[in-house]
Amino acid sequence: MTGRLYGVGLGPGDPELVTVKTARLIGEADVIAYHAARHGRSIARGIALPYMRPGQIEELLLYPLTTETTDHPGGYQGALDDFYADCAERLAAHLDAGRIVVVLSEGDPLFYGSYMHMHKRLAHRYPTEVVPGVTSVSAAAAVLGRPLVERDEVLTVLPGTLPPEVLAERLRGTDSAAVLKLGRTFEKVRDALAEAGRLDDAWYVERATMGAERVAPLKDVDADGVPYFSLALLASPAERTFVAEREVTEGPGEVAVVGLGPAGRPWLTPEAQEALAAATDLVGYGPYVDRVAPNPRQRRHRTDNRVEAERARHALELAREGARVAVVSSGDPGVFAMASAVLEAAEDYPDVPVRVVPGLTAAQAVASRAGAPLGHDYCVLSLSDLLKPWEVVAERLSAAARADLVLALYNPASRSRTWQVGAARDLLLEHRDAATPVVVGRDVGGPDESVTITTLGELDPDQVDMRCLLIIGSSTTRVTENGGVYTPRRYP
Repeated sequence: MTGRLYGVGLGPGDPELVTVKTARLIGEADVIAYHAARHGRSIARGIALPYMRPGQIEELLLYPLTTETTDHPGGYQGALDDFYADCAERLAAHLDAGRIVVVLSEGDPLFYGSYMHMHKRLAHRYPTEVVPGVTSVSAAAAVLGRPLVERDEVLTVLPGTLPPEVLAERLRGTDSAAVLKLGRTFEKVRDALAEAGRLDDAWYVERATMGAERVAPLKDVDADGVPYFSLALLASPAERTFVAEREVTEGPGEVAVVGLGPAGRPWLTPEAQEALAAATDLVGYGPYVDRVAPNPRQRRHRTDNRVEAERARHALELAREGARVAVVSSGDPGVFAMASAVLEAAEDYPDVPVRVVPGLTAAQAVASRAGAPLGHDYCVLSLSDLLKPWEVVAERLSAAARADLVLALYNPASRSRTWQVGAARDLLLEHRDAATPVVVGRDVGGPDESVTITTLGELDPDQVDMRCLLIIGSSTTRVTENGGVYTPRRYP
C-alpha cells in the first residue's frame, strides 16, 4: 500500500496562524519536505517547527539557482523542470514505501506556492490532499486593518514580474490590488502604480505577521533591501471614504417581552434569539434570566416570581432612559406570563415602545412529546387561585368539561397549593369518563423530563407538582397501541 501525500499551507509566517488540521498532519507525518534557497534556510520549516516531532525524516528541496541566469541547455525553466522532477521522485520513493509525506508551503499551497509543482507530478499517482492556508494577501490586509474589497468591488492579484505596461494597465482597471513578489521588481511596481495614478493609495507590507513585520506607505519606501516576502496593496476604495459615526438619538429605547420556550436554546425561536442578542438589559424572574447565556455588555436584573407589576415598571423605566430591555418569560410571554403585566403597566408609559416576541408554550411542548392530544378544540386554564378565586377556576373547569374540550392545565400545584389537582379531577369526573386519557408532562425539554400517560380516574395528585403540565383528553381522545395520544380532527 502506498503512502499519502499532503500539501499543507502554513499561512503567512506566524506559527499561530497555522490551521489545526495542518498542525496535526505535521505532527503525524513520517516525512517533512520543504523548499529552500541556496543558503538552505527554510522559512516554511521555521513556521512548522513547533508542530514537528523528533525522529521525522526531513527532505530539504534545495533550489539549484537563485537568478534567471544558468548554463542549463533548457535555460532557466529547463533547470527548474529538472529540479522539480528530481524532487518529485525523491518524494515518490517515500510514498512507494508507504510513508505519509507532508510538503510544507508558506501561505496557501496552490497560491503561487512551490508545492504545486509536486502536486502536478504526484497527485495522479498517489492519494493526495491539499490543506489550504492563510495567504499573504489576507495577512497584509489584516495587519493594515483595511478591507480588501466590499460588495461588488474587484480584487486583482498580480505578480511583480509582469512587464511594467501590463502592471499599469491592470492597476488602472481594478478596484483593489495586491502585487506580490516585490524584491528586485519593487522599482518597476512603484513606477507602474505611479503610471496608473494609484501610488498615493498604495501600501507596502513586508513579512506580514512575522517578527520583522514592516508597514509603510509604498511611496516612502527605499527600494534598497526590499525582500521577496513583501507586497504592495491597494485596499478597498470604500475604505478611503469617511463614514460618520451613527448619530445618537435621544428618547426611549424599547421593551421586548421575550418567550424563552419551555426549556433550553433548541426551543428558542430565531426572533427571540435576535431580541436577546440586541438587548442591553435583561429583566425577569431569576431562573428565567439564568437561562440566557451571560454577556458582559448586558445588565441582568433578577427578581422574585411574585413581583410582576414592579418588574414590568422597572423594565419600562429602563427603556425610558434609552435601554433596549428584554423581559424574559418561560414558554410564551402571552400565556400566564409577563406580556399582560408589561402592557398593563405600559399604559403609564405611552412614549415607550413595547413588543411581544412569542415563544413555544409548555402545552405545545408536552403535547408534542405525547403525540397530538391538542389536535382538536382545546382550552387552556391555570389551576392557581392566587390571582383569581377558586370558585372561578371551578366554574371554568366545569364549563370546559361540559363542552367536551381538551384541557391544558397550567400551574397545577405548588408547595402551598396541594389540593387543587384532586379537586379539579373530581369536578371533571362529573362530566368525563374515568378512562379519559391524561398526559402528565414534567420539565419537558429539561434534564429531568418525564411524560406519563394515565387516565382521569387513575390520576394521582401526589405525583403532580409546579413543574408539571396536565393535558386532560376529550371524549374523542385516543391512546394508540404504541402509547401515542391524539385527538382526531373529525368530531363524531
